[in-house]
Amino acid sequence: MAEHRTMQRSALLDAARALLSEGGTEALTFPALAERTGLARSSVYEYFRSRGAVVEALCAADFPVWAAEVEAAMQAAESPADKIEAYVRTQLTLVGDRRHRAVVAISAGELDAGAREKIRAAHGGLIAMIVAALGDLGHPEPRLTAVLLQGVVDAAVRRIELGAAEVPAAIVDTAVAIALHGVTG
Repeated sequence: MAEHRTMQRSALLDAARALLSEGGTEALTFPALAERTGLARSSVYEYFRSRGAVVEALCAADFPVWAAEVEAAMQAAESPADKIEAYVRTQLTLVGDRRHRAVVAISAGELDAGAREKIRAAHGGLIAMIVAALGDLGHPEPRLTAVLLQGVVDAAVRRIELGAAEVPAAIVDTAVAIALHGVTG
């Protein structure tokens, strides 16, 4: 029985990822989840009390995997500058990944304060990864710089998600250039 519940919960999370990927937070509804999984709508409520709870579960499942990919790319990089490039480039390359799309949708979704705090803490772990590389570069304010650098990454993510006029590769390259050289190019 427990295995069956785990499989159904997993199917609901997969359906939620697909819905978020296809149509953003507006597409993530309990009727849509029920239709995608073949469950009754009342069954969906047995697993999740709200849309925010679905998104929170996705974050708990997906953010650590996504952050581990960023961390692995940074560890493979040689120099502090290469680590910073890997930090920016990996996050932006993952934009097309369904797990990443769910994490992006989370920031836009209507979550309760507890869920928002968990997400902030997870993002804090991501930012902590880059602080050391910035310190190694001799940055006088590595923590502040890391937070602002993540702001550049977040803006680039939104630009890619919006399907902006620029091709995604140009957005990624520009964000990396800003991270490494500021606005002087």
